[in-house]
Amino acid sequence: MSRLSFNQITSGHASLADAVNACVKRDVEWIAPWRHKLSAKPAEDARLIREAGLKISSLCRGGMFPAATAEQRSERIDDNRRAIEEAATLGAQVLVLVCGPAPDRDLDGARHMVEDAVAVLAPVARAAGVHLGIEPLHPMFAATRSVVATLEQSLKMAERFGSEIGVVIDAYHVWWDPKLYALIERASGNILGFHVSDWIPLLADPLMSRGMMGEGSIELRRIRAAVDLAGYTGPIEVEIFNEALWRKPVEETVRLCAARFEEHVV
Repeated sequence: MSRLSFNQITSGHASLADAVNACVKRDVEWIAPWRHKLSAKPAEDARLIREAGLKISSLCRGGMFPAATAEQRSERIDDNRRAIEEAATLGAQVLVLVCGPAPDRDLDGARHMVEDAVAVLAPVARAAGVHLGIEPLHPMFAATRSVVATLEQSLKMAERFGSEIGVVIDAYHVWWDPKLYALIERASGNILGFHVSDWIPLLADPLMSRGMMGEGSIELRRIRAAVDLAGYTGPIEVEIFNEALWRKPVEETVRLCAARFEEHVV
């Protein structure tokens, strides 16, 4: 249970302070803030988390690199520079990258834009002491959220760069992949994070219908064991987008996460 991290989006309407307090009450040692939940002074957010005795597993999110014009792409790289600075201020060693959709139908071209942006940001991250974690998203999000749709694609990108670039494995996005366990083994040494939730059949909304662990189809404990075997022994984030869950008090959500994490993940 010492590896459990509460990803703040799992209680999407709660403030950072409320999420921190709920984690403290439930003896959860890690938290993963989201950028849109930070105040205008990240140093104060860092102090809030540190004084509560919590550690930060990652900051969500950077990315969204592809754009129709060079000016727009430059603006997005600048936003990611700010995200790296925020991560460093918080003391988060990992900035999670959701890479973004294509501005048109050219998926290959958009992936090149992602690679070009990461190449620019890699030395910035290195200087700040922050790792960039390329997170592949399920192919159903290719048109809206990320042209990086498989763990194999994210690994190929990460392997081009130095040790400051790696991958984030989210069970919700990769569980279906017939190459999954071979790719996890290949990712040894490059895994920067591991996220868990569950896949509910007949999704009402692909984004907002993630399930609590144990409610769906994902073989979570097997994936976790494979990630462990590949050398990743860091925090495991519970990251669940679900409006019904968001309506619950954050302390109740943290309690449920801890119970299901113990029952279905570790």
